[in-house]
Amino acid sequence: MRQRCLATVLALAVMCVPARAADQWVPVKEISLELRPGSPLDFSSILPNGRIDGGHRLVVGKEGRLAYAKAPDTPVRMLCASLAWSPASGGFPDHEGADRYARQLAMHGYNIARLHFVDASLMFGRDRDLDFDPETLDRIQYLLAALKRNGIHWIIDGLSSPRGAYGGFDDRWDTGGDVKLMLHLDDRTFEHWRRLQQAVLGRVNPYTGEAPIRDEALALVILANENGLEFEAVVHDRPGRAPYDDRLAQPFNLWLKKRYGTTASLAKVWGVLDSGEVLETGGIRLPRDRYNDSPRLRDLQAFFVETERASTARMSKVLRDLGYTGLITNYNNWPSSQMALSRRDLQVITANTYHDWVGGYTPGSELLQTSSIADSVNYIRMIAASRWLGKPFVVSEYDHLFWNRYRYEGGLAMPAYAALQGWDALCRHGHGPIALAYGEPFPHKQAMLPYAIALDPVARAGETLAALLYRRGDVATSDVTIPFSVRGEEDLTDDMQAREPESLTDLALVGRIGLERAERLGDAIAVTQPRRESSDNVLALLRASSRLKPDNATTVDAGIYQSSTGEIVLDRFARQLRVATPATEAMAFASLREPVDLGVLRVERADGNGLVALSALDPPATLSDSRRFLLIFATDAQNTDMTFRDSEEKVIESFGRLPVLIQQGTVDLSLSKTAAKWRISPVGLDGTVHPPVVDGAGAVKFRLSNDGPSGPTTYFLLELR
Repeated sequence: MRQRCLATVLALAVMCVPARAADQWVPVKEISLELRPGSPLDFSSILPNGRIDGGHRLVVGKEGRLAYAKAPDTPVRMLCASLAWSPASGGFPDHEGADRYARQLAMHGYNIARLHFVDASLMFGRDRDLDFDPETLDRIQYLLAALKRNGIHWIIDGLSSPRGAYGGFDDRWDTGGDVKLMLHLDDRTFEHWRRLQQAVLGRVNPYTGEAPIRDEALALVILANENGLEFEAVVHDRPGRAPYDDRLAQPFNLWLKKRYGTTASLAKVWGVLDSGEVLETGGIRLPRDRYNDSPRLRDLQAFFVETERASTARMSKVLRDLGYTGLITNYNNWPSSQMALSRRDLQVITANTYHDWVGGYTPGSELLQTSSIADSVNYIRMIAASRWLGKPFVVSEYDHLFWNRYRYEGGLAMPAYAALQGWDALCRHGHGPIALAYGEPFPHKQAMLPYAIALDPVARAGETLAALLYRRGDVATSDVTIPFSVRGEEDLTDDMQAREPESLTDLALVGRIGLERAERLGDAIAVTQPRRESSDNVLALLRASSRLKPDNATTVDAGIYQSSTGEIVLDRFARQLRVATPATEAMAFASLREPVDLGVLRVERADGNGLVALSALDPPATLSDSRRFLLIFATDAQNTDMTFRDSEEKVIESFGRLPVLIQQGTVDLSLSKTAAKWRISPVGLDGTVHPPVVDGAGAVKFRLSNDGPSGPTTYFLLELR
């Protein structure tokens, strides 16, 4: 047996690996990031993308799940590549680059892509309305064709930029425009949106021979990204500015006049009105404080619901009149009770969510540096409770953002719980999920940044794991469903920000949750209106009915949640998330006080926090039968010369530069397997299998370092012979 200091047999290695220090960061050596065909990271054989044709058009199938038209009873999981390019991140690639990029996406396991801010890219530097840059248009059209050739469907925003396709603006990726607001209020703005759909989706693509709107590859249109009225108001909130745009006042007064008729009738519901407020003359004011609960805010929510539902119907008709027969969604933001009612009649429900959100790249930008497991992955639970049962659910954006040191959690938590919930598509948001190389000559490619997962080895490791846990189906969907009853407008409260309580959304860590119309509940065990139950009460009913197994370890007070399938355990106070399935066993941990036995894989010790995962690569993809395994070990990564304004690394001073640095770490692992011979080889970020760093015979036990002769990595190949 060969012994080396960097990775060796557990019994012999203790003395030769120093404890990890905070300043032990090792530069990534790879430049090219294109996967080698046939490498352990090439999933095109285990997750093949078929040809996109009429039979493979995505439809709403059995029980409201996404399915192919030819097999509506068989749900499909879609792993989504978020393509949110701008000139700063390189823009849309040329034809040769598009071919390489699309092929690489398929190799990474993606089978759908979301094109975001297409309108901004087409109008960059243009002075006249709807005067698209011809080269950018050609590149977008070619990329769509390249994606389709590689079996990758499309999600496209009908509108992303608040500037729409109006000419003469240089802030198209910022929040300065008002198109999203005025879409609800102004016929001229709506006509502009209609012309944009005709020009982008209705234009024949010369590389496919079809207009996108008639192409079976177009799976879903998001009518307008993050277009809710309350969310739009919050985005534009500034100190000293009224919380709601004055242009909402007239339509709100008309709505109130239709509902109440007279000032006296309104006053009976609201109480004392302000001086000078007269409904008959349209003088009722908008709320002056969105956080001061009042009947005025309750009615504003009801007005928003009616307005937003009418806007969706009007916008959907435009697409149908253009010949679109595919799926439509809207309002992928804000998990509030009001927003839930606005989404109730949509074909597909979409949601965006983030842990430790970051608002920008400028010095002084700040995050919290908190663990998502420490709050029981609230960012996931929050959107789980915004889903309407019986409809496809698409996570159109999510991330556990760089430079949060616990972001390795996102690569395990989100795909595991998305699979448990039976969600239909999963998009980790960023400029792009992959890059062809480090060092591309664009401002947002000179260093890792928030929303730039392609350059982040930790985020990339999470996306690799997501392809297996989520798309391959390693994690099973729960057969326990807990509906949250919704009656309608009567469920609105005086609180504009009201959402499902966290004391109930923790049920998402055990079984499937989602909203359901009250009249459809029957005798189901459900969360009723008004919300008075605790999750403990619901869990007790599930146990009494035998829908939850007696040995389920969930104990709310102890912060321990086990999924109904038994495959996922979250320990909030230990800050550990464990997943054990027939094909993958994995663990994310902020602390490891004692060994953890996952089944086949046992994590003996580690010198820091991180993510460890073991996945079978050989068919039939079980840890018991496979002889080849992908081993993931992710710690943290930063940029060279990255600096902060504080010792806790919450406030950024400078993002630094390439090369990326991976934090050194070691972990002691053992498997409940023996082999005549076994070996572990580092796998580069480009999929290259490097010479083995440890081999052995008999019991499989070893200490693993993420650094070695070939440089630091997050991937290893374990082979049993």
